[in-house]
Amino acid sequence: MGGADNIMSLTHCATRLRFQLKDGSGVDAAAVDKIPAVMGAVPQSGDRFQVVIGGAVQTMYSDIMNLPEMKGVSTGLTDADVKAAERAKARGKFAWLDNFFEYLSDSFRPLLGVLLGGSLIIAIAAVLDALHIVPFQGVDRAAVAGSSWIFWDSMWRAVLYFLPIMVAYNAAKKLNVDPWLGATVMAALFTPEFMSLTDTTKFPDTVCTTNPTLGTESCVAHIFGMPMQLNGYGGQVFVPLIMVAVLAVVYRFLKRIFPENIQMVFVPFLSMLIMIPVTAFLIGPLGVWLGTGLGTGLAWLNGNAPIVFAIIIPLLYPFLVPLGLHWPLNALMLANIASAATNHQDFIQGPMGSWNFACFGATAGVLFLTTKNKNHELQQTAIGALAAGLLGGISEPSLYGIHLRYKRIYPRMLVGCAVGGLVTGILGWSSGGVKTGAFAFTSLLTIPVFSPVWVYIIAITAAFFTAMILVIISDYRTPEQKAQEEADREQAAADLALEAARKSAPAAAAVATGAGAATAAAKSAGAVALATRTTEVAAPVSGHVVPLDEVEDKVFASRALGEGVGIQPTSGEVVAPVAGELVTVAKTGHAFGIKTDDGVEVLVHVGIDTVRLDGKHFTVVVAKDQRVAVGDRLASVNLDGVKGAGFDTTTIVTVTNTAALAAVTPRTGIDVRVGDPIIDVTA
Repeated sequence: MGGADNIMSLTHCATRLRFQLKDGSGVDAAAVDKIPAVMGAVPQSGDRFQVVIGGAVQTMYSDIMNLPEMKGVSTGLTDADVKAAERAKARGKFAWLDNFFEYLSDSFRPLLGVLLGGSLIIAIAAVLDALHIVPFQGVDRAAVAGSSWIFWDSMWRAVLYFLPIMVAYNAAKKLNVDPWLGATVMAALFTPEFMSLTDTTKFPDTVCTTNPTLGTESCVAHIFGMPMQLNGYGGQVFVPLIMVAVLAVVYRFLKRIFPENIQMVFVPFLSMLIMIPVTAFLIGPLGVWLGTGLGTGLAWLNGNAPIVFAIIIPLLYPFLVPLGLHWPLNALMLANIASAATNHQDFIQGPMGSWNFACFGATAGVLFLTTKNKNHELQQTAIGALAAGLLGGISEPSLYGIHLRYKRIYPRMLVGCAVGGLVTGILGWSSGGVKTGAFAFTSLLTIPVFSPVWVYIIAITAAFFTAMILVIISDYRTPEQKAQEEADREQAAADLALEAARKSAPAAAAVATGAGAATAAAKSAGAVALATRTTEVAAPVSGHVVPLDEVEDKVFASRALGEGVGIQPTSGEVVAPVAGELVTVAKTGHAFGIKTDDGVEVLVHVGIDTVRLDGKHFTVVVAKDQRVAVGDRLASVNLDGVKGAGFDTTTIVTVTNTAALAAVTPRTGIDVRVGDPIIDVTA
């Protein structure tokens, strides 16, 4: 990530590490992507960077934050500082949109665990209801189900009912407002005293009317002579999101006008005094109206063009989720469940299930193919992603771990989404679509919460198997990726053969006389190994060779980067000391890593701390992954310029995998020209 000094903040969600960096260009995304635990690397605007880990994200986060060099990060910049820096550095006119969606995301993402827990609790209740064991539906369920099962019901309802308070806490924390203040303002609308204002027997000035169309009751109380619309705010998410945005303005204003020594008393006091009435009189009704209006609009589309609606929703999600733009739809789902206008039923999650199961079906197709072609690394990723999807309803491991890496999958998955949506629209026409009264992660375990359940099962099954079969038939790889993968597999097999031949050379020689094809191949492999074996490292520059102990760099002197030498250069031409592939080429031109065909890894580091020159006085003439021969030019360095800038020009050459070799012996105290041997290597 460019070092701990480049990290301004680090947070995580259910599957991703979220880095806010000083300089996003300092990230080696390719290197991050190759880490075995990483499912995907996602650069974002404003020097932000996301790393998809999957279910082990908490462990990875803890391991990183426990590093000594990360101590300053954990107690460093506040969220507001990070946000300000992000805005200052953002390029283009869409930075505000990034900030908006990040506000939504960070307000919801810490709640994913309890939302998932609640969805599984209601799934159990739905199964019991479907099997006619315990009734969880209907108005008289309390009398029929009994107190024990009503208590069970309260466990999942607690999540949705108090969701606005939880969202207010997270949203306030995101905007660097005291999170308990945000929660308190929202909680004021949940108190028994506030709820009792709808009781017309206690408060004669409260007027309640019934909507003849919807059958819902709305009440207006008169507070200090002013009318205040009363609403049930359980499950409402737009209200806390709007409220906290306004609270942040009030809170910062109050902190500016009051001295620090009295802020603790007056800032919370005046914030509550201002924001609770503003929320009750204005923001609360506005948020309910907004959520109801958006939900009603989608409900109209669902009612008048159900097939179109059922197809659009699953086709949108594959593009919304990678960008984090799915949160507004999630907020609408919660608003629908809380709204009497929709009979406390959400109609978005049913069609959305086709997207999730098409995603999981594509992963199942990849699992089938990787099992067949023995790509064990991707196979393990697919197994984990499929388990997270089918059991937890989480799509990110599939999406980032596989689908976004192999773009051929997306069109096949979209066909699955369309097929599932079409089935939902056609079969669910008569019932008004597939609906649910719970916020459910669409997994195998939550199938019973959807109604009509048979329509939902057919739709997600069609989506799953359509995507899976298409991936199996047409492969997840392009012809180029398939050829590369097969070449990599052949190379790995050849490497194993070379290693086996090297270890069994005496035995192979003993049986060479009656050799068949297999023995001949081993003998040939042994000959190749001998021909390409690296026995020495040449000087990349001319100059005087000194031991690492005399190099003014503690890391190199400690041999932490392997045994080697330092060269006090007399020439600025830097050449390859061994033949092989360039695995590292620093963009600043000060460092090059070369791996030979027989596995010797050599680092050439030009100067001490010259990375700080940011490429000045260096001209690089090679690129990463390029093959070089001994003596091929890597870079030209203006040694006088480097010295004039105050830097030591000593060029360090080390064998970084010294521990894996039998012996690495430096030749020191000599003057050399380019190409002269400076290190002897024994495999």
